[in-house]
Amino acid sequence: MRSSVQVEKFGVSWEGVYGYVQAIRRGDTIYLSGQLAHDGERLVAPAPVDAEGRVTDFGNMGEQMRQTYANAAELLKRFGASLDDVVEETVYTLDIDAAFAAAGPVRKEAYGRPDPQVTSTLLAVSRLAFPEQLVEVSFTARV
Repeated sequence: MRSSVQVEKFGVSWEGVYGYVQAIRRGDTIYLSGQLAHDGERLVAPAPVDAEGRVTDFGNMGEQMRQTYANAAELLKRFGASLDDVVEETVYTLDIDAAFAAAGPVRKEAYGRPDPQVTSTLLAVSRLAFPEQLVEVSFTARV
């Protein structure tokens, strides 16, 4: 027997352009697509970029991370879950040093404990979806 499937979206334009959902639940597992720092169509704390679209300052990393975790929490809530149910996250960033410095405090705040009980992988990438984007995080939760 096939288990029921629930999907969630934010209703932002890039969901339709790229063709995906923000989250899907299959059985007792919830998979979240890479989350980023947005509030609707607006990127939160966009990084400054030069004429070629390259980031010139990574100082907004913490603020972008905070919004990213808030967006993930919002999606999980729609499934009756929370960040407490996350078992794995993958953090994609343009700058490992800036992400590592911001991640400790932001993650501990988001997960509400000094030792988040979640596996985590931090990866440097050459580009993310938007030029002003510094970080993206995907999540897997079990309920």
